Amino acid sequence: MGTNLDALAARLPSRPLTRFAPSPTGYLHLGHIVNAIYVWGLARALGGRVLLRIEDHDRLRSRREYEAALLEDLEWLGFDADVGPVRQSDEPDAYEDALARLARTERVYACDCSRKDIAAAALLAPGVEVPYSGRCRDRRLDAEAGCGLRVELTAGDEVFEDGRLGPQVQAPAAQCGDLLLRDRDGHWTYQFAVTVDDVRQRIDVVVRGEDLLSSTGRQIQLARMLGRATPPVFVHHALLLKRSGEKLSKSSGDTGVRELRAAGVSAADAIGRAAAACGLLEKAQPVRARDVGQLFRPHAAG
Repeated sequence: MGTNLDALAARLPSRPLTRFAPSPTGYLHLGHIVNAIYVWGLARALGGRVLLRIEDHDRLRSRREYEAALLEDLEWLGFDADVGPVRQSDEPDAYEDALARLARTERVYACDCSRKDIAAAALLAPGVEVPYSGRCRDRRLDAEAGCGLRVELTAGDEVFEDGRLGPQVQAPAAQCGDLLLRDRDGHWTYQFAVTVDDVRQRIDVVVRGEDLLSSTGRQIQLARMLGRATPPVFVHHALLLKRSGEKLSKSSGDTGVRELRAAGVSAADAIGRAAAACGLLEKAQPVRARDVGQLFRPHAAG
């Protein structure tokens, strides 16, 4: 299923803001180039702007050397952001303020369940997301005593129109249960941090891989609790997969940008390979970063 540019434009402001949001936990690979093609391509085709956001909420795995490498790789590829880069770690008060707003709803509570506890439940249904049981919801634990923090989600459906995949219906409370905002070590979770960022940075369109499609309903509901009545438009693109069916991974160095550079591959050839691999081109051919918007014009595939 392709992206209908006219239908997408009708749902967005005249200069929509999107974001490219890598985590500095490894090196960029071909899958990140696909995401960059979609982010910059749709932004340029829609007359919009790109914010570069470094998602370093994971303090255990984030490294400044990875951040430096990803910035260097983006410069080499030619993907220039209109805003940023900005880092999550530069504005810690934003997450504390958002947590305080949620706490005023009286739906935030402390939770002492460990990852091992959650994983044990997941073993009962391998391959399926198991919702949090709500074990700690009424225990009134001390939030300062090595506990995480969760917010109680509302039962019911979240209905939204994905810009590529069409109508979607999700029931976040049934899918994941009460959402973890901060873990027992004091680290903000992905779901919370990116939702806070998208709200406060006024992101109009969120472009990301299909592996994050299931996160959308819960993020829409959480954003509404934070005061955003109208969610951003979401566009989920297909992932590049290994022959095994697994998605490409930074940690295993799959088709890394740095390896492509070392092998003498040009930036335009790297972008063209990624565009062909995800179906935006029938066959690989050089594509410059400044021209990726053309891949989303009506005459282009996708």
